[in-house]
Amino acid sequence: MNKTTLEAQIRKVTGRKVKTLRKEGLIPANVYGKKIKSQAVQVKALDFKKAYKEAGETGLISLKVQAEKGKGEDRAVLVSSVQFNPLTDAVVHVDFRQVDLKEKVTADVPVELVGESPAQKGGIGTVVQYIDEIEVEALPTDLPEKFEIDASALAEVDQAVFVSDLKYDKAKVEVKNDAGEIIVKVEPPQKEEVVAPPVTEEVPVEGEVPVEGEVPVEGEAQAPA
Repeated sequence: MNKTTLEAQIRKVTGRKVKTLRKEGLIPANVYGKKIKSQAVQVKALDFKKAYKEAGETGLISLKVQAEKGKGEDRAVLVSSVQFNPLTDAVVHVDFRQVDLKEKVTADVPVELVGESPAQKGGIGTVVQYIDEIEVEALPTDLPEKFEIDASALAEVDQAVFVSDLKYDKAKVEVKNDAGEIIVKVEPPQKEEVVAPPVTEEVPVEGEVPVEGEVPVEGEAQAPA
């Protein structure tokens, strides 16, 4: 697995003042992990965007933390979480998880559906994806980038792909999800529900002679017997 490199600087600005960093094209971030003290850092927004595109949340990043004095420090990290601005979709904060390359970690690996389903293309069914991520445990260097599912194999209604169908190196990667869990399934088309029109009671028109057996409306003249 190729390791992505990203430079960072120790961050002194905290709280609401981090807005000034974002205006300068910097993203406030934190580095945390087992047996280490959490550290506030900052990274260039453009550099992070490129690194995140390459590594995602399962690829290793070599985070080069530059100190004001002395030599910088390389840290092996994973992107733990990314916060976005809901209006502009710009990254506003990042958490990096520092890992030990010799110690297994758990991570959520994305599931990607590729290709086109003959069932959906033919209009006989709809492909529904039930799971977007699979939890796995592996050494940081063995984490899968993603799980791909070929939709072109889904040709019939009720056909499904289960967790047990995933292809990966079982000697290096342990999947935590239940093997019988459905990831993708071809569901039958939804039937349109026909709603019957409401039943309305007929009201006799004023002056209308009631039918035999009907009770005349109050005030209406009765026909002679």
